[in-house]
Amino acid sequence: MKYVIGVDLGTSAVKILLVNQNGEVCQEVSKSYPLIIEKSGYSEQNPEEWVEKTTAGLAELIQQFNGDISDIEGISFSGQMHGLVLLDENNEVLRNAILWNDTRTTKQCQEIYDVFGKERLLDVTKNPALEGFTLPKILWVKENEPTTFDRASVFVLPKDYLRYRLTGNIHMEYSDAAGTLLLNVAEREWSGEVLEAFGLSADFCPPLVESHAFVGNVTAEFAQKTGLSEAAKVFAGGADNACGAIGSGILAEGKTLASIGTSGVVLSYEERNDLDFEGKVHYFNHSEENTYYTMGVTLAAGYSLSWFKDTFAKDEAFDQLLEGIEEVPAGSNGLLFTPYIVGERTPYADSTIRGSFIGVDASHERKHFARAVLEGITFSLNESIEIFRSSGKKIDSIISIGGGAKNDTWLQMQADIFNSKIEKLTSEQGPGMGAAMLAAYGCGWFPSLKDCAEHFIQTAKVYYPNKENVEKYAKLFNVYQQVYTQTKVLNDQLKEYRK
Repeated sequence: MKYVIGVDLGTSAVKILLVNQNGEVCQEVSKSYPLIIEKSGYSEQNPEEWVEKTTAGLAELIQQFNGDISDIEGISFSGQMHGLVLLDENNEVLRNAILWNDTRTTKQCQEIYDVFGKERLLDVTKNPALEGFTLPKILWVKENEPTTFDRASVFVLPKDYLRYRLTGNIHMEYSDAAGTLLLNVAEREWSGEVLEAFGLSADFCPPLVESHAFVGNVTAEFAQKTGLSEAAKVFAGGADNACGAIGSGILAEGKTLASIGTSGVVLSYEERNDLDFEGKVHYFNHSEENTYYTMGVTLAAGYSLSWFKDTFAKDEAFDQLLEGIEEVPAGSNGLLFTPYIVGERTPYADSTIRGSFIGVDASHERKHFARAVLEGITFSLNESIEIFRSSGKKIDSIISIGGGAKNDTWLQMQADIFNSKIEKLTSEQGPGMGAAMLAAYGCGWFPSLKDCAEHFIQTAKVYYPNKENVEKYAKLFNVYQQVYTQTKVLNDQLKEYRK
């Protein structure tokens, strides 16, 4: 039996999967590492932590492996997007990585619009200037740490630095490059226009490759530390959302994914590079060659539910918290929740807005509040689905993964609110599986990623919309959409009272 390894370099931990030719996960190792939060709004990590923990995780996995080490043919990566890693002329790290969830760059985002123009930025990069993206971070370092910036020879993203340490070669692939605001997404090349506007050289950007591209073998030093074979082939990998899409089979027009983790993502496959969403959703290159995906984000999806549990039922399991929600009718007896507890991303990009319970009645019990929280999270995700549909996309089948796929009532709720068939997968491994599939495809096990998906991914259960609930939720969604505009001014006024 042959094997590949998928490495998912996340924000809090690296997760490593050993996957065989049947798509079965044979071993799994996870190693955590800390965030460095120097002050409010800052979020950094030491790239050496990624290397140390991945090395230790791979060594543990290989130690437990009973087969012939040469049967592990390939390794690929999924990685947290947008994080800035600056390297000097010797490819040494110059400072801690500034991560995707760092929000210090509001001033630089405005500068990007002032210099380049909002409309032109959307034309070229397909995305608005948001604090999470890489270019604002580069400009922040340039302005605030000029000595460090002057020493910078090239920038890479988190998984690219990790892969460099495995192979000694520096590359970036299109799906991660699309989140930098430096890539011409449609043309699939670094934008000379953007680079020139901000005084950056073409050499500052790494060579671009496909996600399944072979980029080198494991070095002798890394092989010795981990037990991997020096013959193991290393493939470029993809951004975490792109790999999550691959690992869920989002590889054909009309295929859509709803992923509910701490944040929530609605991601839809695109064959075209010329659609115009006016910056309301993200528009990125996929990890399948010459394809794209669009993506809307709910900042506090699963986080809204965990906040509710930690605040009102700290010592209970989620199953206990959600007991009885199936008895509550659609609409939670007139109780509505908006999940803006840390602001919102799609479709508002508003850091000031905050959440609400509206319609609280003396007859409401905890189960009504719990159901209202699930409905509010799902309404927020539906905002993205409605943007896709209003652009002419047909969405009638959605794969649900993450926390939202762990409760039957919530899955049925998604079918009713999204007015779409909902599929739950037999085995859900997310971005790590997508990375493993890129390695399998790169090794030549399958003629395409689509063929790989057909072998690796199966549906366990399907949920169909309930017509009566669809009609109820359509009316309630109209009410939900009014809450943002009607509470925005109130939240602006409350801002000064927040600690």
